[in-house]
Amino acid sequence: MNNSVTFEESMEDDDYGLIISKTGELKGLFIPEGEDEDLIPEPIAKLCKDKFGVDPNDDSLGATLH
Repeated sequence: MNNSVTFEESMEDDDYGLIISKTGELKGLFIPEGEDEDLIPEPIAKLCKDKFGVDPNDDSLGATLH
């Protein structure tokens, strides 16, 4: 019997999700469907800035968010 839950199944409709590599690098940021990709909530943006050195609200980075 397999009791594992997928990443998507563990998230609620308004949850954001971070994908982190096995070496600790931020690989992706999942944004809830229907949310504006131009403004990540400040607590999440602060976490990304403090822990990974990336500001997801900085358009000059040219990063693609998933």
